[in-house]
Formats: sequence, structure tokens, C-alpha cells
Amino acid sequence: MHEVEVSRFVQTYPEVVAEALTPETVLEAEGSFAVRDTEDGGDRVTVGGYGLELVFEFSDREDGIEYDQVEGPLETLRTTVRYEHEDEGTRLTARSEVAVGGPGVVDRVAAWKRRGELRRALAGIGEACR
Repeated sequence: MHEVEVSRFVQTYPEVVAEALTPETVLEAEGSFAVRDTEDGGDRVTVGGYGLELVFEFSDREDGIEYDQVEGPLETLRTTVRYEHEDEGTRLTARSEVAVGGPGVVDRVAAWKRRGELRRALAGIGEACR
């Protein structure tokens, strides 16, 4: 398993970020899959693309959102997106644990891909706050 973390500063209030931080916003902004279905009041989201389908379960945190892949091809995909007040804006931090379940090199490639998804996600969240 590999862990990746990225962060981004957005010049807006944490309250604005909290409002924009939804499962759909996060998953769409990652850019790898399209949201296909939501259940349980939006806490269970199915995404798909490229012949794959994944299901994530979301939970709110006081300072952000967490989600886990509960159905899909990866052995582990657990992500936390947090926000905190910083200077005259908000610091967004996304952290994922990812494991494919194959040789170590495959996990490293998955972590590299995940880092790109997290960067896109934070950029998309930032745009949603404008």
C-alpha cells in the first residue's frame, strides 16, 4: 500500500469550501470517472468509465470529507479531503491510501496516478468555490 498527499491554497473562506465539498464535486473533479448514481442521501456514489465501475461510501468530517472504495478493482482506496483556515483563505489537503494487491511496482503506479487525481480534485474544488 502507498500513501499520497497533496495540498492547495484557495483564496476563500472555509465555510465556502465546506459547502462546495460534496461527493459529486470531488469525484467529478478527480477526472477519471463520471458519477453514475448516488444512494443513501448522496453518501454512496457509483462512478464509472473505461469499462470499470466503482462504488464509494462517503462520510462527513468536521473539517472535510472521507471516502472509501467499497466495490471496485482496487484492494484499498481510502481518501480524506480536509480544509483549514490559512492566512486569508483555506488550505485544502487530500490524502489517499491506495493498493492494487499486485506486485509493488503496480502499487507505485497506482499511487502516481492517484496523486494526479487528487491534484485535479483540489483544483476542481477550488473552482467550485468561486
